[in-house]
Amino acid sequence: MEDLLYFFESMPNWQKLVWILLVLSIFWILEGYYALVKLKYNKLNHAKTNLSLLGFVIIINFFFGLMTGGLFIWLENHQFGLLTMVELPIWIELLLSIMVLDLIAQYFVHFLLHKVKWMWRLHLIHHTDTHVDATTGTRHHPLDFIIRETFALIAMVIMGMPVAFYLIYRILSVFFTYFTHANISLPVWLDKTISYLFVTPNMHKFHHHYQLPWTDSNYGNMLSIWDRMFGTFVYDSTDNIRYGVDIVEDQYADNFTYQIKIPFNKNIKTKN
Repeated sequence: MEDLLYFFESMPNWQKLVWILLVLSIFWILEGYYALVKLKYNKLNHAKTNLSLLGFVIIINFFFGLMTGGLFIWLENHQFGLLTMVELPIWIELLLSIMVLDLIAQYFVHFLLHKVKWMWRLHLIHHTDTHVDATTGTRHHPLDFIIRETFALIAMVIMGMPVAFYLIYRILSVFFTYFTHANISLPVWLDKTISYLFVTPNMHKFHHHYQLPWTDSNYGNMLSIWDRMFGTFVYDSTDNIRYGVDIVEDQYADNFTYQIKIPFNKNIKTKN
């Protein structure tokens, strides 16, 4: 276990970038053979818009990485956080840290992004995608992503976790982000069985339906237990899903300039 933690703790940035590109590429290719929906669109043009937004995410990640490094040093020096108050096997501490990160930095902040008006305007870009595929996982407004990363820092402070725990969580989160957004078709029995514990492609697609109440459901990224616990879990037929959002014109879905300006576009009337 110590060797595993050291591996993640010492992983260079280029390996993390390779992991992102590798996972994204695998699911992007699988979509061509096992598509859930036969989307009629220019896949490369669509990817260009979403990957441009990924560029902002990578830059933000770099600066947050510097902040995170300093924060972990402070946590270690001051022995701050819940994990410093108890003596548990390291694998239990890792599991608890991943669960808390998934709850606070994914489920809870995602819930707020839908319920708080100014945050919803930032998050709209993620929902304006009318052709949800693996690249949609990269489709976040830079300010939206900064909010998410801030909540991740809060979770880290609460737990007082070592840096390796956080990095393992990030690696897992990348996999689930592209897995759940990928336009892939799993057998319904398999997808539904997995969804009792983890977020699945079918489960997350309901979240990308263009109308309420489905849009305000299935907030989880990795674990589905939070949606089940807090009553936001939905599972139905994927045939009833239509992607996009009903307050933004579909024709601008792949227009990068239009998308980046959405939070400040007064012509778009939000629900709150």
